[in-house]
Amino acid sequence: MSQSLSTTNHSRDIAGLKYIYPVMSRRAGGLSIGINFNTNNACNWRCIYCQVPDLQRGSAPAMDFELLAQELRFFLDQVLHGNFFDQYAVPSEHRLIKDIAISGNGEPTSLPDFDKAVALIGKIATQAGVFPAAHFVLISNGSLMHQASTQAGLQALAGFGGEVWFKLDSGSEAGRKLINNSVQSQSRLLANLKVASQLCPTKLQSCMLSFRKQLWIASEKQAYLQLLDQIKKQDIAIEKIMLYGIARQSFQPEAAELKKMDLNEMQDFAADIKAMGFDVSVSD
Repeated sequence: MSQSLSTTNHSRDIAGLKYIYPVMSRRAGGLSIGINFNTNNACNWRCIYCQVPDLQRGSAPAMDFELLAQELRFFLDQVLHGNFFDQYAVPSEHRLIKDIAISGNGEPTSLPDFDKAVALIGKIATQAGVFPAAHFVLISNGSLMHQASTQAGLQALAGFGGEVWFKLDSGSEAGRKLINNSVQSQSRLLANLKVASQLCPTKLQSCMLSFRKQLWIASEKQAYLQLLDQIKKQDIAIEKIMLYGIARQSFQPEAAELKKMDLNEMQDFAADIKAMGFDVSVSD
């Protein structure tokens, strides 16, 4: 019995593998091969829109590098030479690997030997002929950019033509505490963003949603634009700003209070960002 991939189904178990899972990504615009380092559902943040069940605070467990290599080679072979697209009823226009994304059920840069994992993935994907045609993406909350293994991993990522998608869900400390349960200061955020952008091409990804009439209200939008102004003044290079809405059910206690953002409102805000000279995209 075939299963169907969609932008609303990002199950980490759909392929029956430990580290590898396929998704139809709105932001990538097609098939994305996800790699989940946080198989213990542990993260150093707790975003209220997170779709990870039984999320806990913590770091990624030690990696079984041999198993990661076996699974990635097997899965790429199934996509490139097997019946993967038929098995998962992928539409003909999406039968192409758009990217390999290090993401999953927590903050991937918390993995011990993070840089080793990035290099291994890049090597295997290049040998399979997936890179450089497909993108290599790290989806991160950016909080561990000060770590040596993270910085080495970003250098390896850049070596394979990759990019960082750096989470920025609010321009204020209070907003990030509310939406991400993070205590990250403005100065630390900017320092981490500068490190990321100096080591690897970096995009910002911002989740826009409504919650208790406190998120993405006028004052929050202004704080975001003011932060972008600081980013410009510090000459931090941002490739693109990606605004997106919630498409899947949160598994956090706040789930029932989360509401999807109006697309027109998102597009209006995108216009304000574009007026500042940034490239911007919107995915509802």
